[in-house]
Amino acid sequence: MLVQQGVMGLGKNLRLKSARAALDMSQKDLADAVGVTRQTINAIENGDYNPTIRLCIKICKVLGKTLNDIFWEEDTYG
Repeated sequence: MLVQQGVMGLGKNLRLKSARAALDMSQKDLADAVGVTRQTINAIENGDYNPTIRLCIKICKVLGKTLNDIFWEEDTYG
């Protein structure tokens, strides 16, 4: 399930941070690669911003990951 504000709430996205770090990319590096500000990447990682699907796809392409890898959460509500 894609995390949507108001449905499951936003939590820290440690998978995004981990994938970025594994490629030795700073928040600014990733931001520049996908056309947003470093503050936007920081907000996504901290769970303070819910990115559009288009931005999610751009991030995943740069990181070589799937949407499931970075943005989907397991359905823990049954």
